[in-house]
Amino acid sequence: MSVLSISLPDGSARELPAGSTVADLAASIGSRLAKAALTGVVNGAEVDLNVALADGDVVSIVTADSDAGRHVLRHSTAHVLAQAVTQLFPGAKFSVGPAIEDGFYYDFDLPEGRTFSETDLVAITSRMKEIVSANQPFTRSEVSARDALQLFSDQPYKCEIIERVTSGAADGVDADEVGSGDAISVYRNSPEFVDLCRGPHVPTTGKLGHFALMKVAGAYWRSSDKGPMLQRIYGTAWESKSALEEHLNRLIEAEKRDHRRLAVEQDLLSFPQELGGGLAVWHPKGAIVRKLMEDYSRDRHQSGGYQFVFTPHLANANLFQTSGHLDFYKDGMYPPMEMDNGTYYPKPMNCPMHCLIYRGRQRSYRELPLRLFELGTVYRYERAGTLHGLLRIRGFTQDDSHIFCTEEQMADEITSLLDFVMSVLRRFGFEDFEFNLSTRDPNKSVGSDDIWEKATAALREGLDRHGVVYKIKEGDAAFYGPKIDIDVRDAIGRKWQLSTIQCDFNLPERFNLEYVGADSGRHQPIMLHRALFGSVERFFGVLLEHYAGALPTWLAPVQVRILPVASAHEDYAAELRNQFANAGLRVDVSHADDQLGKRIRNAKLEKLPYVLVVGDDDVAHHSVGVNPRGGEVERDVLANDFLARVLAEIAEDSAAKS
Repeated sequence: MSVLSISLPDGSARELPAGSTVADLAASIGSRLAKAALTGVVNGAEVDLNVALADGDVVSIVTADSDAGRHVLRHSTAHVLAQAVTQLFPGAKFSVGPAIEDGFYYDFDLPEGRTFSETDLVAITSRMKEIVSANQPFTRSEVSARDALQLFSDQPYKCEIIERVTSGAADGVDADEVGSGDAISVYRNSPEFVDLCRGPHVPTTGKLGHFALMKVAGAYWRSSDKGPMLQRIYGTAWESKSALEEHLNRLIEAEKRDHRRLAVEQDLLSFPQELGGGLAVWHPKGAIVRKLMEDYSRDRHQSGGYQFVFTPHLANANLFQTSGHLDFYKDGMYPPMEMDNGTYYPKPMNCPMHCLIYRGRQRSYRELPLRLFELGTVYRYERAGTLHGLLRIRGFTQDDSHIFCTEEQMADEITSLLDFVMSVLRRFGFEDFEFNLSTRDPNKSVGSDDIWEKATAALREGLDRHGVVYKIKEGDAAFYGPKIDIDVRDAIGRKWQLSTIQCDFNLPERFNLEYVGADSGRHQPIMLHRALFGSVERFFGVLLEHYAGALPTWLAPVQVRILPVASAHEDYAAELRNQFANAGLRVDVSHADDQLGKRIRNAKLEKLPYVLVVGDDDVAHHSVGVNPRGGEVERDVLANDFLARVLAEIAEDSAAKS
């Protein structure tokens, strides 16, 4: 009998009989791994467990407690969702159902305009559990495009995907559905249900079961408002009951932290209907926090060698034609305004205008790197269904910088920018970072291969100098260049993409930017795009949720509230307010018009760092009763000692995180 030699991830080798599968390899390693195995990775390609191995293959086993395993679980559960819906709703059309972060979804078109209800989700969940209990095997096969069209003749969305693949018009969604190549990949897990999919999948539905359907939402087919509106069912799936429960509890905690609710409770900002969707007004308390954020940003940029600039909120269409935004970003821009001297757009980006500032006069290599900074407000047309408070908004302000440098300076600038980014994020309480390097999508980009390779190499070098671990996000770059995205994890483990660094050879070429080099020749600079907050609004929303509204003392809109027990103590409360305000604290007084207990409850709802109660003894001894947020109540604290303590706390926090 011939023998296969299989290499494992740890560098060891294992011998198996010819004809062995990935599942056989897992079993040869151990019964526990055989039971936990979901799929395999053979020579870098994800495959089902029943795929036969060849001599010399390099193989790893994917289990449910890994990111790759959870992706497979969720994708497989999405198939079971589609199976359940088509069984319960005869005539239902199903389109796409990918795995997403922490879950999955599937989009459906129900007959006769029917919509899913909460009761329907209960019934669908019940049917899905029946399918899981039946332990149905997932079976993969490949068919011709002609046979696939016949197989899905009653499913127009599937037929459209097949036709796009065969015509060469396939996109990433299509590839997820059917893979690539001449044959169409399908999976069947019961005689009556088959779906397009490139796989892999769990071996049987019995490997599933720890899932929950979350909600129903509307979704346009292919994300185009010109297409039909479908109904999207969102779900989540995990490797164990405890993992599922932990996730659901995290969602409950996230609901408590929703920045939209906190903003109302704390009177920070609002979204008046009269303004239109995705537009906010900042109330005085929210504006204080925003000012603190922006002042901090300005101070850091000034000390970091940046020069401040200002640009208008709209520009002639020719500017965005030159920059390429009208070719690559028009769907995200507001409609044009026809004026007597041309067509104008609200700006979606600040970078084209910064190019004009650079081009305003001749530049020398001695001026480089030239670092321009602007808190610039931009406008992007986000679809109504995607708007989400401050996290997805139509008008927002970026802490936007564009750095013009030589090719030789590029790696040093990127390395310095990474230090800058992390120090700013730490100042606001984030410590857990993830780095992603996004590479070119040849179908959605401009510029030569050579300049893209140089730009990508410079970003890699900056990351490697820092010694950070980073992931590659293939094809996720901006149309004008590759980028580094820095994600943070908040207090409950959610990931947020905030800061970005983008390397751009293309806009300098499009705007004919030059500098005079040491050789007296003319050279083209490199342009680095960089935002630290990303946008002030979104960063503020993330901060509120990270801290559950309990902003650190240095950032709280009201740091101290003084509550006189009765009207007789009002004068003393006013005296303290003036003393503390003159020392630099943000302080107010809640007058004795309401009961003390109610005023204390209101202050706690606002999550103020310190609430001071003052009565007869405090007036006599110049003391205060201290109710610290999350701490024990203290009585008879000398007012001067309290003030020194809070000022020291703020100074210590600033020194530790700046």
